Order: sequence, then C-alpha cells, then structure tokens
Amino acid sequence: MHRYPSSDHAALRQAIGEVHGLEPEQIICGAGSDEIIAFLCQAYAGPGDEVLYTEHGFAMYRISALAAGATPVEVKERERITDVDALLAGCTARTKLVFIANPNNPTGTMISEAEVARLADGIPDGALLVLDGAYAEYVEGFDAGAALIGARSNVFMTRTFSKIYGLGGARIGWGYGPREIINVLNRVRGPFNVSSTALAGAEASVRDTDYVDYCRAENAKWRAWLANALAELGVPSDVSSTNFILARFSSQAEAEACDLHLQAQGLIVRRVAGYNLPAALRITIGDEDSCRRIAQGVKAFKESKAKEVQA
Repeated sequence: MHRYPSSDHAALRQAIGEVHGLEPEQIICGAGSDEIIAFLCQAYAGPGDEVLYTEHGFAMYRISALAAGATPVEVKERERITDVDALLAGCTARTKLVFIANPNNPTGTMISEAEVARLADGIPDGALLVLDGAYAEYVEGFDAGAALIGARSNVFMTRTFSKIYGLGGARIGWGYGPREIINVLNRVRGPFNVSSTALAGAEASVRDTDYVDYCRAENAKWRAWLANALAELGVPSDVSSTNFILARFSSQAEAEACDLHLQAQGLIVRRVAGYNLPAALRITIGDEDSCRRIAQGVKAFKESKAKEVQA
C-alpha cells in the first residue's frame, strides 16, 4: 500500500482486452465510469456546446456537462425507452456529445443495436455518441457497442465494475473508443486516478467469467419472478435488461407510501422522482430471500391500503 499505483493501468487493460476481445491501447480506466463521463465532457464540451441525454438518463450526464460549462439538453423518451428520432431531432450544430445508457438506468429498458447504429449514423459531424454500458453484463452476448466502435470514429463506450462485479465501493470503471479519443482523455486523466486495490480487484473480477455467468443467470431468474409477482399485485414494470425493475404505481403518493412501508421492514428501494419518474420505485434484484421479502412487503402494503378504503 505504500507504493503508488500503476499510472497506465496496463495489467487491467490487458485483462479487459483478453476477456472482451478488445485492444488494450483503446481502453482507459477511471474512478468509476462517472470519471470517464467527466473526462469526456471536460475534453469535448464547453461553453456554447450542447450535451444531449434522455429524460430518464443517468444524472451524471447533466452534472458533468454543467461542470464543463456546456449546456445539457434533455430529450424526451418514448414510454421510458430511448427515442432515436427524438435524439436526432434534438441535435444542432452545437451538439458535441450524445449520451445514452443502454440498458438504461433507472428504467431498465434498452434499444437494439440497429437503432444504436442509426443514431451513430445520424448525429452531426463533430459530435460523439457515448454508449453507457454499466449494465451490459446482464445481457447475454451483448457487446454494448464495441463492434460499432471498430467501424466508426464517432462512438465511445463506458463500462463499470460497480454492477455485476460488485465493486461499487472500489470506484473503478473503464472506457473503450478510437485511439485518438483515448489519447485525448489520457491528457485529462490524472496519473494515479485509480488505487492499487481497485486495480487488483477489478483484474481478478473481470477474469472470473464463470461467476459473471452465474450472476447473470440468477439475476435473470429472479428478475422475471419479481416482475411477475409485482404485476399480479397491480404493480407493472417494463421488461428490464438490468439488475433492477422499475415498479410503477398509480401515483407519487402511493409510490412514496410503499417505500415507507418497505423501509419499516428493513427493505431499501430507490425513489426516482429526480429522474422524472415520481410514481415509480427502482427495485434491485437480490437473492431469492430478498425478492420474496419485497413481494411480500408490497403485498402487505396493498392489503393495508385496501382495508383503509373499506374502512
């Protein structure tokens, strides 16, 4: 611990490259994918420039754009799904960055690779499409846009070790893109931006592909179970490609009341009013016991509401 960490993250970049079939020279590592997003805004956007993101998109897009002095532009989604036509219509000569999370947080929805390619083809010259693949590992066989980057110079991908790898507290993520973009971002990046422990943990995690496969399968199993259980209780959700579902209630008041009911039972879910979804709760998929407790908690909440109405 007394030695400074690697400044070029070579061992981790090599491991990521081997596992995902990518060129290590086209990879950059950061303190979470948040830092990579901040690098992109610092390097490619500033006063007078616009940064596009979707209405239910990750909060750091807007925050990083503002920190860089750029203008964040929120674009409407279509039923909680990224709307490529709306994004293209929102582009102007001032657009420098277009962020989409695919799959998206907090909706869990995703768009097809063909739609992503159409977006990349349609953005203005000089603009960069950034594909946030924080939840990519939960989709079997999904490369999160890596192949698209090999064919185009205007696409960049961010990834994280905070989700399926369980290293949220270590703060480590990575980005993949054209060499010229990586070179620019490395000029913005500090030399010791990722700790030795985070680098070692991430390298061990990315190589443990059997465990990732196990987590993906378990997550898919209990995600489907919980979504169905809640739907039977009158709480629908969109088809999710992540490790959570977005449970939709009849109103903001009902969502908040259910949240308080679950908290009283020691169950923590996420209110998402800050993501323009006031009548919804984001519920992470845990193990079998956690999912069953959530379903039982929501059922008890619904039953208590029904009794109040009858009274």
